[in-house]
Amino acid sequence: MAHIIVVGNEKGGAGKSTVSMHVATALARLGHKVSGLDLDLRQRTFGRYIENRRDFMRESGLTLASPTLCELPDVEASSLRPGENMYDHRISAAVAELEPDNDFILIDCPGSHTRLSQVAHSLADTLITPLNDSFIDFDLLAHIDANGEKITGPSVYSEMVWNARQLRAQAGLSAIDWVVVRNRLGAQRMVNKEKMERAIGNLSKRIGFRTAPGFNERVIFRELFPRGLTLLDLKDIGVKQLNISNIAARQELRELIKALDLPGVTPDF
Repeated sequence: MAHIIVVGNEKGGAGKSTVSMHVATALARLGHKVSGLDLDLRQRTFGRYIENRRDFMRESGLTLASPTLCELPDVEASSLRPGENMYDHRISAAVAELEPDNDFILIDCPGSHTRLSQVAHSLADTLITPLNDSFIDFDLLAHIDANGEKITGPSVYSEMVWNARQLRAQAGLSAIDWVVVRNRLGAQRMVNKEKMERAIGNLSKRIGFRTAPGFNERVIFRELFPRGLTLLDLKDIGVKQLNISNIAARQELRELIKALDLPGVTPDF
């Protein structure tokens, strides 16, 4: 049975699709069979990435280890019983079809609350929540006082994750391994960074998540997107020597994959 990875939060610009691209491709390059679902039905950044990668391979004649993009199946409204939701059936049908033949299914959620996203969270074996190192983004997880010290209550997103955990427990499934990935961490020890670190540490104990290091802001991510490539592909396309920024980004990806602690995965790249 496939291990389901859901990448989600309800705020745009936190790096969900960048994390999805790199985790899915890294797992494929490590020899695992990976399929992806993009639930952002409008922007489709993750889906476009995989399509760009497929087009690049066709045009260049190269073969690169890649995740497979899958679309949600259509469901006839007439097939639903009273009270049933069409989106529940679409995502459950997609996952049921993919599970027997994949090691991992990665689901990229939109930066807003949707029924599809809600259902996906309840299916997650591993939930990855990218978070920019900012109290604006921290508000996604919990409300905090004006001094940035005292947590005053959970956010609607944290409550959704709690509900997903309850649904899994009722169904007799394993608990969600929730990993908050801290993106765009500054290199210097600034007051805001230290406050964020304390706040996230306190919150992780209260609502039950782990933290992992993510990606810094790098131009290379945007440059590679039109070809559907990641830093792991550079040598395969003829780049003989990586610059310092590329090496650092590669190390960030290695540390992220290691921190996720996915079953059967050793980040030996």
